[in-house]
Amino acid sequence: MPPSIHFDPATRGADRTADWDAAVPFEPWLAAAEDLVDLWTSAYGRASADPAMVARAEDVVGEWKLIVLTEDWCLDATATVPPVARLAEAARNVELRVLDRDDHLDLMDAHLTHGRARSIPVVILLDASGAERAWWGPRPSDLQMWFEGAGQEIEKEARYRELRKWYARDRGASTVREVVEMIERAGGGGAIG
Repeated sequence: MPPSIHFDPATRGADRTADWDAAVPFEPWLAAAEDLVDLWTSAYGRASADPAMVARAEDVVGEWKLIVLTEDWCLDATATVPPVARLAEAARNVELRVLDRDDHLDLMDAHLTHGRARSIPVVILLDASGAERAWWGPRPSDLQMWFEGAGQEIEKEARYRELRKWYARDRGASTVREVVEMIERAGGGGAIG
């Protein structure tokens, strides 16, 4: 299983109905953004979800909800959240809403990277009843492994330049694929680890 997908026994099954009800759809969240507005708008305008990924998501039985924890200042989120939003728009059985991390630290603290970092974005997968099934984040697995490994060997400005280049080449494909894999596994299409 990709390391960015978490079937965490500590959060699996938690009732996230109240969090879902507090969250807003992506477009109204984007309209209220104050930071990186041009980048968000541009990324969303260019974003797409591969029709094959949409079909795979739709092949999973049930209705699925995605809560995205993020902030409008997060550069990683500008590259990953718009394609996931496009997936949810295209797949008839997937819905997405957004929560600002800093207003929901209790939820964030249940989804820490390596149990210690409030890294965003985080995509929390719920079933139709509002029960948490899994979560993804904060970056696509290949990029996160590079970031935590070889990426730490270069200075910060160069590291973030390389991140942006990776995201530009990938165009959200890895994130969408991993989110779809998470839905498939939660829906019984793969082993839950």
